[in-house]
Amino acid sequence: MHLQVFEVGHVMASLDSVSIAILLGAVLVMAGILSSLLALRFGAPLLLVFLGVGILAGESGPGGLRFDDVRLTYLVGSVALALILFDGGLKTRFQSVRSVLAPSMILATIGVLLTALLTAPVAKYALGIGWPQALLVGAVVASTDAAAVFLLVHAQGLRLRPRVGATLEVESGTNDPFAVFLTLVLVELLSIGQSTAVHIAEQFFRETFVGILIGVVGGRMVVIALNKVALPQGLHAPFVTTAALVIFGLAQIAHGSGFLAVYLAGMVIGNRPTRAHNSVVTFLDAATWLAQIVMFVLLGLLASPTRLLGTIIPALAVALALMLIARPVAVFLCLAPFRFKWREKIFIAWVGLRGAVAIFLASIPLLLDLPEAHIYFDVAFVVVIVSLLAQGWTLGVAARKLHVALPRTDKAPRRIELDLPGQLEQQLVGYPVRANSLFLKRGLIPSWSKPTLVIRDEKILSPVEAEPVVKGDYMYLLAPPEKAESLDRFFVDMPAVPAPDPHLLGDFMMAGDVTLGSVAAVYGINVDANDAALTLADYFDIHLDHAPRVGATLPLDSIVLVARSIGGNRVNVIGLRLPEDEDAARPPPKRVTAIRRRALRIFKAVSGI
Repeated sequence: MHLQVFEVGHVMASLDSVSIAILLGAVLVMAGILSSLLALRFGAPLLLVFLGVGILAGESGPGGLRFDDVRLTYLVGSVALALILFDGGLKTRFQSVRSVLAPSMILATIGVLLTALLTAPVAKYALGIGWPQALLVGAVVASTDAAAVFLLVHAQGLRLRPRVGATLEVESGTNDPFAVFLTLVLVELLSIGQSTAVHIAEQFFRETFVGILIGVVGGRMVVIALNKVALPQGLHAPFVTTAALVIFGLAQIAHGSGFLAVYLAGMVIGNRPTRAHNSVVTFLDAATWLAQIVMFVLLGLLASPTRLLGTIIPALAVALALMLIARPVAVFLCLAPFRFKWREKIFIAWVGLRGAVAIFLASIPLLLDLPEAHIYFDVAFVVVIVSLLAQGWTLGVAARKLHVALPRTDKAPRRIELDLPGQLEQQLVGYPVRANSLFLKRGLIPSWSKPTLVIRDEKILSPVEAEPVVKGDYMYLLAPPEKAESLDRFFVDMPAVPAPDPHLLGDFMMAGDVTLGSVAAVYGINVDANDAALTLADYFDIHLDHAPRVGATLPLDSIVLVARSIGGNRVNVIGLRLPEDEDAARPPPKRVTAIRRRALRIFKAVSGI
């Protein structure tokens, strides 16, 4: 009888311990989520906050929780990193990859290798370890963290210049697989004691080939399944998320790079028309956010502040060498063959933040019980903290000082997107109509969208019945899924745009408020009579299928309009590129002077100067 009571009590105690673990885990994650509000308010790097929550809850902190489950940490880290890379691939457009593929891939491979090699000597002499161990330290901290970079860019309200942003995005998404490969090769070398160049090369090509094959084929199969299988509403996003993990697991089991596979699968899915695309992206954003919180909290729990004190000085030396020497040298060498400005190279070098990937890779030696494995974890932990503090907190300042990013002056409107069963080409996109929006003030809408219905005072009206649309209405339009985001600029409240310097007109530039009819009169070109009253800024808004950016071009009869300046997310200064294929098409000097004078008069008349 007493034995039976004891067994029942033991079972209840075990169940209670599980319930307590669930409660404490949920409280820690909730604390991480709520602390993000405070971090955003004061500009602190969010990932550092999550680490802090884990440290405070750990054995050496006020929470006093003892946690040393490296296997669970590695499992959670693998899932989180796979989802982060899949989400990154899902948002990467093939168009942006093509223009930066070569520099990004060189940074993701040769750049990682150079960074590891340049960091290794400092690690060897600062930590007093052998060359293989020093190379492993370099490999662990060599890759950048895409999630950390773009999370901080978004939090600090920056809009990176397209080439810089695309290079960082593709590099950060593709350098993790190479860093994982390099780390595993060195771990194998330390475990077995020997390896050959041929074996390493074979292993690299096998992992790359298998990862590419499974990633591309898996991505295509997910696209087919999404479009052919009639899943219940709401299950598309969980299906894609679990499919990403299946692709990752298959690639790993086949001895390929699972991380490369999920990144490529995300790119394949994100660049093809699929059902519920936007709900999948929204769900994955939340899933990756939660995965990062859980991973960083667990890594914080696994850290030992008392043990860190013994290696903090050499770890700081490694962190400084990485940030100030290894990463900049690797970036400048890798980007030397490409036409990057020195400001862009400096920013790319400085913005190479270290995040979860470094600590995740450092947990591999712990998992395999390598001698003094805690050294790798402690060094990576300090490197990540220093990187998030020094680079993360100064990212916005560096971007503005180096002129590689512009502050976001407009807030995105609240967009509603609904998939339409039975077809993949169009979806229903809804916006609240704001007082200072382009749609309300000028009646502008791109040609590829079609107003479908208006909601006013809880009544559903057709666009004809709703005329004129007023502030506070909800407008729903049909638009291709890949262009839905481009509608934002027509429904956002536009700030006042200052008039550009009229002297710029002397270099064949005009203000955005100049009409097409005025340009036609000055330059002798033909424009449609219905478009003559449109301003140049309106012309860009209607005919560009993406938000305007500096350098965007549009043909206008025999000339080309070039966006030279953006204000309030609209083009406010436009350059005119005249025909160059015929000498007769270029005005003679006197004609040029006359054109400039007439353009200046038009500008003054339009702007009231």
